[in-house]
Amino acid sequence: MSRKRRLTGEAALEAAFTRTDHAPLLAAWGVELSDDMLRLALTHRSFANENGNLPNNERLEFLGDAVLGLSVAEQLYRQFPDRSESDISKMRAGVVNMYALADVARELGMGDHLLLGRGEMMTGGSDKHSIIADSVEAMLGAIYLEKGFDVARATVLRIFERRITTAPSTGLTMDWKTVLLERLSDLRMSVDPVYESEADGPAHDQTFHATVSFDGAVKGRGDGHTKKEAEHHAAREAYRALS
Repeated sequence: MSRKRRLTGEAALEAAFTRTDHAPLLAAWGVELSDDMLRLALTHRSFANENGNLPNNERLEFLGDAVLGLSVAEQLYRQFPDRSESDISKMRAGVVNMYALADVARELGMGDHLLLGRGEMMTGGSDKHSIIADSVEAMLGAIYLEKGFDVARATVLRIFERRITTAPSTGLTMDWKTVLLERLSDLRMSVDPVYESEADGPAHDQTFHATVSFDGAVKGRGDGHTKKEAEHHAAREAYRALS
């Protein structure tokens, strides 16, 4: 009995894409996209690389990042006229950081629709902060190309409305490493948090992964584009676990 031949290239892409009904995803976004554009927006580089270096969604992500940043910045500028430039800059960071985007991706169900390579699928790539956060930007890039900036901006404002409204309380970020130390002191825990980090990816586009440990166990994990950012998120997770 002959072994079934594994599909590769465009055939593998089409088979993987049509295996899932994407209508619920488009309904969650509130837009219509062509199959070609949606397929590209959902194609992670891990899938593309495993199947003959197909086009992936990174270029769309680049566009979407710009659309998202401008749309949120303009809305914050208009919605909070009494806030300083420094404040609205921090507020924007609170709305569009990787963790916020990952939360949006989970609300929209992005992970169920992404086309991932086998390695990423085996290691939980459909729920990795960085991967699903990037997929939100890729979708925005696709919407921008097919529908134009006005529709893309309206999509951002609809999906991020709650986060923009609460930006003054969540975007003016806290120093979580200091907050964690203060919490440990409040709990009379005589321990010193230990931070460890590692990086992956090319030198020009690295992602840092950090952990914070005390009491002999890892208490928080975080990712970021810098070591400082990754440790910041790890400390925040540890603080929330203590709280």
